Amino acid sequence: MKLNVNGRELTVPDRLRDETLAHVLREHLGLVGTKLSCGIGECGSCTVLVDGEPLRSCLVTADSVEGAELVTIEGLAEHAGVLHPLQQVWIDEHVAQCGYCQAGQIMRAVALLAATPTPDENDIVDAMSDNLCRCGTYARIKRAIVRAAAATTGVEE
Repeated sequence: MKLNVNGRELTVPDRLRDETLAHVLREHLGLVGTKLSCGIGECGSCTVLVDGEPLRSCLVTADSVEGAELVTIEGLAEHAGVLHPLQQVWIDEHVAQCGYCQAGQIMRAVALLAATPTPDENDIVDAMSDNLCRCGTYARIKRAIVRAAAATTGVEE
């Protein structure tokens, strides 16, 4: 089986076809930025982008995304270590506390800004409400998304 992950075509043994995408990403491909927390699609820690849309990787099998373009948190940074604007503002705003949900939060925020480059507060709350943060850093998450939108569109916060 072939998976297109972060712009690279990777071979995954056929014996892993029925494993969850989260398991294949973490355990077989070594992309441990995708976190596995609840395992039942409730928290969003395992969120990755599939053809640009956020998807909980704990809920789908690896073979179900064969042929799709997958992006994990590791695929956001550009060459030479330049972080994606959302990754950078996440650091600048000190969003993470424990950090466990943050990759999933960032991936959902990437999808939000791709669909809505200048989101208002309601857009952010609606889009991000599917991802849980046990540490409660929601205000910092919202502030980081606003800053990233301003940085990428040039529209003032």
